[in-house]
Amino acid sequence: MPSDRRPYRRESETTRRDALIEAALDLVANGGPQAATVRAIADRAGVTPGLIRHYFDSKEELTRAAYRRLMERLTQDSASALMAAGDDPMARLAAFVTASLRPPVVDPLRLGVWAGFLNNLRSDPEMRQTHEQGYRAYRDILEGLITALPRKASPEQCRRDAIACNAVIDGLWLEGSALPQGFAAGELEAIGLAAVSAIVNLDLKPQDPSAKDPAA
Repeated sequence: MPSDRRPYRRESETTRRDALIEAALDLVANGGPQAATVRAIADRAGVTPGLIRHYFDSKEELTRAAYRRLMERLTQDSASALMAAGDDPMARLAAFVTASLRPPVVDPLRLGVWAGFLNNLRSDPEMRQTHEQGYRAYRDILEGLITALPRKASPEQCRRDAIACNAVIDGLWLEGSALPQGFAAGELEAIGLAAVSAIVNLDLKPQDPSAKDPAA
């Protein structure tokens, strides 16, 4: 006689740990940091609250891991555009800037998660270190793309340009994520490309029709 019981499947340590991180991110995205209690995270991940201590020494460690995951995902989604950008340095930088200023990078929920974690930077040195690592990972990619441009610039100039470009992209990302209905299609990308072009003194072109200047 066939049984309706589901076969037991032992999930890997990595799978369980990832489920807890994703549960924390989902809860912060939808209810803010206060919603991500140990019990709520466990319920969302389908484990007992006590099992969280098996994977993380504390709630703070889980919070840092969730913030690290968010930062890594934002950088990866921006960098994924480089796979189809070809070898031209200007096209690669334009593709990276464009991807950084459109969904899924620009997203109200991701902004909410980022903002929810941000307050912890003041009181948690390890959280600040996590933030710095995420910031530098993104900026290092940006600096590498700027260094490869066909222009004469010292390493120090490339570093300063990367800092300035990163600041522009961050500001537009904040505005676009906070007010997604406040900008025309392609407007953020067009503004970002114009600003980065002015910083590096080269004319970066949109990489597809949706990134063209909406006023053109």
